[in-house]
Amino acid sequence: MTQDIRTHIADLLRAALNSVAPDAASAPVLLDRPKQASHGDFASNLALQLAKPLRRSPRDVAQLLLAELPASPWVQKVEIAGAGFINFTLQPAAKLKVITDVLAAGATYGRSPAGGGKKIQIEFVSANPTGPLHVGHGRGAAYGGSLSSLLAFAGWDVTREYYVNDAGRQMDILGVSTWLRYLDLHGESLPFPPNGYQGDYVRDMAKQMQAAHAGKYVRKAADVLAGTPGLPDAERADDEAKQQRELHLDALIANAKKLLGEDWNYVHNHALTEQLADCRDDLEQFGVHFEVWFSEKALFDTGLVARCIDRLEKAGHIYVQDGAKWFRSTGFGDEKDRVVQRDNGLYTYFASDIAYHLNKFERGFDKVINIWGADHHGYIPRVTGALKALELDAQKLQVALVQFAVLYRNGQKASMSTRSGEFVTLRDLRREVGNDACRFFYVLRKSDQHLDFDLDLAKSQSNENPVYYIQYAHARVCSVMSTWAEAGGNVDDLAGANLSLLDNPREQALAAKLAEFPEIIEAAAADLAPHAVAFYLKDLAADFHSWYNAERMLVDDAALRDARVALAAAVRQTIRNGMSLLGVSCPDSM
Repeated sequence: MTQDIRTHIADLLRAALNSVAPDAASAPVLLDRPKQASHGDFASNLALQLAKPLRRSPRDVAQLLLAELPASPWVQKVEIAGAGFINFTLQPAAKLKVITDVLAAGATYGRSPAGGGKKIQIEFVSANPTGPLHVGHGRGAAYGGSLSSLLAFAGWDVTREYYVNDAGRQMDILGVSTWLRYLDLHGESLPFPPNGYQGDYVRDMAKQMQAAHAGKYVRKAADVLAGTPGLPDAERADDEAKQQRELHLDALIANAKKLLGEDWNYVHNHALTEQLADCRDDLEQFGVHFEVWFSEKALFDTGLVARCIDRLEKAGHIYVQDGAKWFRSTGFGDEKDRVVQRDNGLYTYFASDIAYHLNKFERGFDKVINIWGADHHGYIPRVTGALKALELDAQKLQVALVQFAVLYRNGQKASMSTRSGEFVTLRDLRREVGNDACRFFYVLRKSDQHLDFDLDLAKSQSNENPVYYIQYAHARVCSVMSTWAEAGGNVDDLAGANLSLLDNPREQALAAKLAEFPEIIEAAAADLAPHAVAFYLKDLAADFHSWYNAERMLVDDAALRDARVALAAAVRQTIRNGMSLLGVSCPDSM
């Protein structure tokens, strides 16, 4: 029951349709898999689609279609069910053919040409390089990495891209935070801003500066504080107090740039380089790779931001109010207009985002996918509005939202504040539960659904741990095949196994589950839903364990033994193919 069998059934219905209703020959022929095995292997609603235009009852139309349906050696019976569904039950040989197909295709089983080789760019993670990646970033990384692999497997030409926010205020905050810690090492202490970056990694970068350059960048604490607004009491959390802290921090940044002059670039770039390198290393070890690391700063260096805003202005989409330039995004469905250039001449983050998307489209991608945190939902209308204003095809852009994962350890929720330093890093999580559990658990839910990451479950070796359960199925097959090979079994002979001997219901169900894999791949790719692959693998492992626990694999009957080994080998290959898309390993023993 491979994708070819599905196509074969559709072709049979198409032939009947051409005979019964040639004027409706363009009607889509859809096939679904019935939830109940008693309803057959495939079901079509074609008769229900044709009932109205033919002015006949669905069951009458179904009878007409059945009368014209060509005979097929793969079809055991065809029945009309319910309101007029046409159910197909396949011959056992047709169901078992998938085993041979899997073994022949190997690592390519399930691969689809659906993408047609079209170019698609997937931008994900793109966390500000202001500190180590935390467990919230990890979900976006796992989702983006798995989605990229899934779409490549489904025939797309995929470019994975990380947008480096290296030109904004957050990088200035990291730079000044590092410099203040460096001053402290040299005895020039001053109150550390509560809204600066406070993690140990900031102190480490300060120590690197000290080791490499001694006191070269030391300035007097009094000069650093000169003219800065005072800080409010620490316990105040009102808006005025927050604003005062931000103004104080901005004044520190301004003083740092003034006192250091050209040396500020070193401090800024040191912090950026260190954190970006740490991010790259963390992601690489997590099995998430990028072809492109795109610098936001490059958008300014090339003048693209200015040219982009000028283009919008000439098209009449920009107006000036209170000295600032505003994009008229309400004209494109946004709730309010957005500032793109402040009254001090500085461009906003939104301005550089518009320029970045213009750059994406100019690179000739057929489709562009942004993977954003769910808190960016409101950002979608203004970005798509900007694309329309630039007369670009906004339909090429698709945004997938990812809810942050919440980590629970011993029943306690872990904080994930980057500035305060009180967060659980992705690296620490990987060390604790392993890459495999991280990658799988992160994609076990639909990306826009809330995810509680249960550490205790992720580390458990039990059937309740889905990644362990699937890996154990793979290891069981490896053990069976190793014993079989030691007794003289040869993998090359499996292609000629007598599969007709696999006649019990569990074997038939397992073969049917294997045949679903290509369909799962195409559907998951179309829906941007790698979690569907995870669900499928759980079900496949369950079917295999059920069969394994009920039947002996290595029976005395050599023909039956080889047939069962062939089925087990096909299960192993399909698990490998699916798990590789999710970035999860398949150990041979556990």
